Amino acid sequence: MTALILNLSPTIELTDEQFFQLCQNNRDLRLERTAEGELIIMPPTGWESRNRNSKLTARLEFWAEADGTGLAFDSSTGFKLPNGANRSPDASWVSRERLEALNPDPDKFLPLAPDFAVELRSASDSLKTVQQKMQEYIDNGVRLGWLIDPQNQQVEIYRPGRDVEILRLPASLSGEDVLPAFILDLAQILS
Repeated sequence: MTALILNLSPTIELTDEQFFQLCQNNRDLRLERTAEGELIIMPPTGWESRNRNSKLTARLEFWAEADGTGLAFDSSTGFKLPNGANRSPDASWVSRERLEALNPDPDKFLPLAPDFAVELRSASDSLKTVQQKMQEYIDNGVRLGWLIDPQNQQVEIYRPGRDVEILRLPASLSGEDVLPAFILDLAQILS
């Protein structure tokens, strides 16, 4: 099953608050909104993909808690990107410094792009669509992004101002200077 995309414009133009309320009223749906105002309804993934994502999120959270310089988020966290899109990466991280400077409402979507974002491609995801989403993250301020693609046994690394780096069957990934000392073991995530 693939994502359903509803083009509401120009008939319906949801405000940020209306989109937020739509998400709150339909908590069983995973909703995103493109910069053009299209509503994306994403189907649930299979158990294997969710298990991989759970491992990924847990490892990021353990590192973030020990490091203390920022907060890790799971796939249910909404981000309002500078281009107007509302996105929910599978895993993400934002520095405490940026959060404290912004002082966002904790009950709303974060009005910024995360510093770090990960998408874990599920069997139902179009590779091209997920690649476009990763580029959108980078274009909106994400400093490091990983597209983990178990179907092709590879990882695409996204960084601002650089070509996408593709790694075939890497054993681990480094958080580089964005997540210092974070090393993600891919043994149970990529395979």
